[in-house]
Amino acid sequence: METEFKGVTVEVVRGNIVAQPDLDAIVNAANAQLRMGGGVAGAIHRAAGPGLEAECRPLAPIGPGEAVITGGHGLPNAHVVHTLGPVYGRDQPEAGLLAECYRNSLRVADEAGVRSIGFPAISTGVFGYPVEEAAEVAFTAIKEAVPALRNVRSVRMVLYGEHDHAVHVGAFRKVFGPK
Repeated sequence: METEFKGVTVEVVRGNIVAQPDLDAIVNAANAQLRMGGGVAGAIHRAAGPGLEAECRPLAPIGPGEAVITGGHGLPNAHVVHTLGPVYGRDQPEAGLLAECYRNSLRVADEAGVRSIGFPAISTGVFGYPVEEAAEVAFTAIKEAVPALRNVRSVRMVLYGEHDHAVHVGAFRKVFGPK
């Protein structure tokens, strides 16, 4: 599912975040130390190789909502944007911090000249953010950030599981209108 909004294509796909070779950058749902970890961070670090963690080391730690950018190393993408999502029930305000993850990721990517970027569902794994709430926050933040983008022309939300994909399609329709 996709739409064009103010000159930027926004889409939702089911797939693997590390298997998006047509994107300039992918987003890592990182931990504060920007280390391998589990979930999305583990998958990205394994696919990118040890050079990614070495490049990340001097950039850590980051706080909830912050974003930094590195090279893609062994990934087919030129860049990885790392952002730390909020832990649901602990980091406050949750929705504000989650929205900052998307806005700041888009900002640092745009500043680096990235034309296309893919996001996972930030904070919805071990950080416990309910997928339904997170999806609406994500698309609202993306929609709000698009008018300021100079370089990014494509934003893709990449969901691994069928349920997460279906929930994000519903949130996409709610925020961007039915397509």
